[in-house]
Amino acid sequence: MEDYNKIIESLGVRFIKAKNLVLQQPFTVRNYYDVGNNLILLHKGSIFFGDEEQAVEEGELLFVPGGRSTKVTYGPSGEGKSITNDDLITNREKFFRSNNDLDLIGDAEESHSYVSFEAKVFDSVNFFASLDLPAFLISNNTKLANLVIKVVEENMQELPGKERLINLYTEQIVVEIVRHILKNRMFVEQLATNSTYFKDPRLIDLFNYIKENLGGDLSNKVLSNVANVSEDYVGQYFKMLTGINPQDYIEYQRMERAVFLLRTTKKSIREIGKEVGYKDTAYFCRRFKMMFGIPAGKMRRRESAMNI
Repeated sequence: MEDYNKIIESLGVRFIKAKNLVLQQPFTVRNYYDVGNNLILLHKGSIFFGDEEQAVEEGELLFVPGGRSTKVTYGPSGEGKSITNDDLITNREKFFRSNNDLDLIGDAEESHSYVSFEAKVFDSVNFFASLDLPAFLISNNTKLANLVIKVVEENMQELPGKERLINLYTEQIVVEIVRHILKNRMFVEQLATNSTYFKDPRLIDLFNYIKENLGGDLSNKVLSNVANVSEDYVGQYFKMLTGINPQDYIEYQRMERAVFLLRTTKKSIREIGKEVGYKDTAYFCRRFKMMFGIPAGKMRRRESAMNI
């Protein structure tokens, strides 16, 4: 239990967005993907996920960890077109209508609410991504469902203390998801492995150094000096504790930072690529599309497409 408390206490939680959406037409996203974690509450209608098309019942929640691609169907199974995540981002208004009326939350047929957020260990490691979790169903959890609705309601209004309440509710959501995982003994092996983050301070030093130097030299030689281990061993050491080799982790962190800059600044793609450690803009764009499935320019337009 102590290790799990350390995990929760170490998490930096950041709210990204929340909406109540009404389906315009049924469709299937073959490779639904987002950098943020998404918790989806189905009010009425149908949602299916995964290759086996597991059904989400009304009142249940679907949790899709950030960084994980999964198949999601909105509306009756077998109806509607099959699209890519790129298609959804570009033409989102064709598939969903955003509801901004508090009194109508949960009333419309084929409607759901969602909250998108990040949760990082020591503000460095995407916690749920580090567990390599698949999308999963959360049933019989009215507390989580109510928290989602509270966040959506606060986000719809311009009231004093709005941001503070949203942040508090979002932190509660993260705690309740972790509690749900523990209570139902889900992903036990992954959680046990994850607790190793707190048993070796050298690993935390590496996380922090990488975070602060994304645009600089992050070769294994440099990392070995930070962790005070040999250059030949640092890659094995990092993978032993995290399950991922350091260069793959660094690329993910660089791309995640690039997404943040694309969404929040007007810097050029060349400037952003250079800022996150890519001197060759063409190579940065190729790696970006390979990781997210869409060009960097379309990711920049993503926020406007989401705010329908």
